[in-house]
Amino acid sequence: MSQVDFYVLERVDEHARNTLACKLAEKAWRLENSIHIHTMSQAEAEHLDELLWTFRDGSFVPHELVGGDTNAPITIGFGDVAVEARDLLITLCDDIPSFAESFPRVAELVTSDENCRDKSRKRYAIYRDRGHTLETHKI
Repeated sequence: MSQVDFYVLERVDEHARNTLACKLAEKAWRLENSIHIHTMSQAEAEHLDELLWTFRDGSFVPHELVGGDTNAPITIGFGDVAVEARDLLITLCDDIPSFAESFPRVAELVTSDENCRDKSRKRYAIYRDRGHTLETHKI
């Protein structure tokens, strides 16, 4: 079973959520992990692709959109596009990706927006019922 961490932001905005995804990916990469960030749309994936280069001054986080260089330590995908398992899955989706079970660690990023929190509670219950180890971090 996977370790699933819910990171609950005090802020409502998606920019804070996306920036947290970048920070988590960078930290995991520096610890020599492979990471996949999963979004709900191609536009969101492309936005994260750009943000990983600019989220902080001097940032260098090697990554690639799914379909490109699969040797990149960080991949970004969207929708129903399945990916091979990596060390960490960072998900920015409303639903649990179908391939999430193949990852040893999952990071769910949640804003304080009520709609986002409601959807995360449903995902939390699904993970719990499947026997995953869960932890919540308030940021």
